[in-house]
Amino acid sequence: MEAYILISTEPGIIWKVAEATLKIEGVKMASAVTGQFDAVAYVEFTKMEDLRKIIDEIQRLKGVRRTQTLIAIPPTVRE
Repeated sequence: MEAYILISTEPGIIWKVAEATLKIEGVKMASAVTGQFDAVAYVEFTKMEDLRKIIDEIQRLKGVRRTQTLIAIPPTVRE
C-alpha cells in the first residue's frame, strides 16, 4: 500500500527534516514543498501497523510540528 505524509516543520529546517525522513524504513521519497505544508514523504507499507510506525518516527523527528497522512486508494477499489 502507499501513502503520502504531509509534514509541517519549524522554520528554517525543512531540508533537514526531509533528509531525516528519507532514513526511515518505508519512506521511498521525501521533498521540501511549497504551500500549507513544508515537506511531503511518499511511503510504501504492507499493513496499517507499519504505516503507524512510519508516522510515529516522522513525528518524533526534531522540528516536526504536525503531519497529515493521505492513504492512496488502490485502483482495484474503483471497480
